[in-house]
Formats: sequence, C-alpha cells, structure tokens
Amino acid sequence: MKFSLPAGTAQQIRDCLAEVDHLRHGLTDPVVEQAVLAIKQLQARRFRHTYADHLSDPGHAPAASFFLDELYGAHDFAERDAQFGRIAGAIERLFPEAVGALAVDLAQTHALTEHLDHAMALHWLQLPEATHAALRYVQAWRRTAQVPARERQLAVVMHMGRELQRLTRLRSLRMALRMMRKPAAAAGMGDLQGFLERGFDAFAGMADTDGFLASIQSRESAWIRRLFDDSEARAADALSSALA
Repeated sequence: MKFSLPAGTAQQIRDCLAEVDHLRHGLTDPVVEQAVLAIKQLQARRFRHTYADHLSDPGHAPAASFFLDELYGAHDFAERDAQFGRIAGAIERLFPEAVGALAVDLAQTHALTEHLDHAMALHWLQLPEATHAALRYVQAWRRTAQVPARERQLAVVMHMGRELQRLTRLRSLRMALRMMRKPAAAAGMGDLQGFLERGFDAFAGMADTDGFLASIQSRESAWIRRLFDDSEARAADALSSALA
C-alpha cells in the first residue's frame, strides 16, 4: 500500500478511500469483523487512559475528544467515506487549499488506520482466545510489524494537528468556513463540513496548543517504541495497566 500519493487533492482522497473500501468489502467474515472491532475498542480505551489528563481538562478536552472520535474511535465511517468519495472533486474546487489538505490528512490517516487494524485483526485471530487481551494485542502488533507505517500514521496526525493550530489563527478562514455551512450541506458535504468545524472549534479555544501537540507526539512515540521494543511481558503489563 502506498501512502505518499503524487496526485491532486481529489485523487489522493479517492485513492485512500478506495483502499478503505477494499478492506471493508473484505470483512465478509463476521469473525474478522469482530476482531477488527475488538482492536479498535482496545485502542480507544488505551487512548482514553493515555490522555485522561487532557480529556478532563476543560481547555484541552475538545481537542482530545476530537482526536479520539475522529481518528481513533471505534466508529463506522462508511457513510462519511462514501460522502468524501462522491465529493472529492468538489473539495478541490470549493474549499481553500489548506482545508483540502486537511481532508487529505484525514483520508490518509483513515486509510493507514484501517490497513493496520485489519492486518492486526488477522494476526489476533491466529492467537489463542484465552490469551490476555493486552498480551494478545502486543503479539498481534509485533506480528503485523510495519514500523514505517506506524510512524507515518503518527506523522500525518501531527501534521493535521499543526495545520489546525495554524489555520484557527486565521479569522478570515474561520468565517469563510462558517459561510460554507449551507452550501456544503446542499452539495452533500455535511460530514466534511462538520469534521472541519469540530476541528477548528476544538483548537480555537485552546491556549497551549503547542503543549497539547507535543504531548501527543511524545506519548504516541513512546507507545510505538514500547510495543515494538520492550520485552513482550513489559509491553503487555504497560498496556494492561492502561486498560484497567
């Protein structure tokens, strides 16, 4: 799977969503589908523990929830994906270039996450069901490997966060985005509009955006290193504590 796509905004979005759709159509086996869901739910629980301080901080909670719900949540994004695919060309024409870049970040993050979760689920099913969930997750993670893809996943998320940080300072862009609400809904882009507005609102009200993004970078990097490099037992113990 290629994640750096030498194409325009619309084609990058379509290519990412085509990969997600291919994976989704491969989930004809309910056992595999349940394994993917188990992986996603476990990851969401780990995220809630890792960022419990941000989620309980009124100043950071909207941004932390945005990342959890939009990027790490165990949701069915089939309708959002279908909408994105239909209107990928319109994103290029109607939205400012910087906003289109955010849509590309979202599509790439989504494709990477689905690709890795699906690969992990196949390994998860090969492991004994009686294995503790945390140890089973660590073992599936290591069998999946793909260190560059894990690092790319975090890099795209960080790029999205930095762009939201930069763009929320542009009052004219925020006003333009609000003015796009009705046209976007009429053009069938309500999900994209909602994603952008939630992201802008979450970051616009945060005083220490640099600190928030730095914590995501350091904590997620630490988890990637721990899950790959620590002993299997130590990695499983750390994850078990995060899930308790």
